Amino acid sequence: MRFAIIYPPVYRGGKIPLLGQNRQFKFTHSKQIKIYPLIPAHAATNLKQAGYETLFLDGINEGMTQEGFDERLDAFSPDTVLLETKTPIIKYHWEWVKNFKKKYPACRVVLCGDHVTYFPEETMQNCPADYILTGGDYDILALKLARHLSGKEEMPAGVYYRENGEIKNSGRFKLYDNLDELPYIDRDLTNWKTYGEAYLLRPCAYILTGRGCGREGKDTGGVCTFCIWQHAFWARKARLRSAANVAGEVEILVKKYGVYEIFDDNESGAVWNTAWMQEFLVEIEKRGIKGKFVISSNARAENLTEEKCALMKKIGYRLLKVGLESGDTATLHRIGKLEKIEDIIENVKRAKRYGFKVMLTMMVGYPWENEDAVKKTYAAAKELMLYKTHFGDSMQASIIMPYPGTPLYKDAENNGWLTQDGRDYDKMDMEHNILKSNYDNEYWCKKMWNIHKHPLFLIKSLLSMRSPREIALAFRGVKSLMGHTKDY
Repeated sequence: MRFAIIYPPVYRGGKIPLLGQNRQFKFTHSKQIKIYPLIPAHAATNLKQAGYETLFLDGINEGMTQEGFDERLDAFSPDTVLLETKTPIIKYHWEWVKNFKKKYPACRVVLCGDHVTYFPEETMQNCPADYILTGGDYDILALKLARHLSGKEEMPAGVYYRENGEIKNSGRFKLYDNLDELPYIDRDLTNWKTYGEAYLLRPCAYILTGRGCGREGKDTGGVCTFCIWQHAFWARKARLRSAANVAGEVEILVKKYGVYEIFDDNESGAVWNTAWMQEFLVEIEKRGIKGKFVISSNARAENLTEEKCALMKKIGYRLLKVGLESGDTATLHRIGKLEKIEDIIENVKRAKRYGFKVMLTMMVGYPWENEDAVKKTYAAAKELMLYKTHFGDSMQASIIMPYPGTPLYKDAENNGWLTQDGRDYDKMDMEHNILKSNYDNEYWCKKMWNIHKHPLFLIKSLLSMRSPREIALAFRGVKSLMGHTKDY
């Protein structure tokens, strides 16, 4: 079997879609955002190591034309193609599948992603896809499906398929607890050098220490009502690979590929688990790689305690990507975040006192907010951006996007918060107001992005620049900022 993991190229008004490894989706002018699609990369690796001929073809991040993409795919001549999809681009993929199946009727088309996990029958009815893989462990499921198609095992749980023209399924998807059983990603097969973001030092690479948003001492993972992956993919369950397993992957990245910065794209990283970080420190010391790389990570503000900041400093963490989301405590609680804004501010300041770079993420357009509330978000972002500023501090602002299936979308339906665009998948791209808002969303997004241009922020950033890597990062950052501000 010849199996292709693909992202067909699609552009809109000169903007690039952020599809792979993105919880939120938008079209952007910024060409500095190329996030490594880790689950599809795992899928390609699983298939290749199991003996299947495998192609990993990312037409989006490789900037391919449709003609160039088609030539590469035609030359490989796959028996099966797998593509990830998402709500704002689902209709485009329906049409793509229809056209592809006309040209290659014998080639199986497999779809995966958060939207089709919630609404698999909708996609089976709207396009001639052969299979849909539901849940977040679709890298494991892809291999199990390939084995089924090869007559080596039964149909795995979590698959929708057709039988005599009827749509059927094999039951609810499973989550697999032992992530250490997965092979390390084949970085050469998946063209790892293609990827990176403006805020990462080069050479950089991405990893997943686990799957799902963890919370120390809690039985459940992330509870944020807007987070599509927690609810569609991970059933609010957090799983970590062992510290030894992750350290082994980091060792390969450092010694074989010369990677300097590693970004952990797990939802809350592994920093929520103190015992894991203690074991990881021991492992990197044992392997002689401590101090030879830096690691950056997603992180919940509640995890930035004194103990964990001290431990992260010893390990070599550099940057923490933290969800501020809103400066209003009432809004935070309404979207499922359990912290008060005062606690978030204090914990982020503690991380900055330890010398960590911080990237803040926030959203505007909550339908219950007035302008006083969004002013609090702006004030909190500005306060934190100007507090002990070091080169590399940054922030992202976007319009709140409740994807169908999330608790927030259900709340919007029940409370009459949806605009006319809120029923149109094509409009769920962070450019349109899906929810009714009491203020100008685009104005406040742009105002927040422009905190980067505050004279005090610029002066402090320039004075704290220390290395040639940071100078190169500065140029990428300026280009990225120009693209983002153009988006709004």
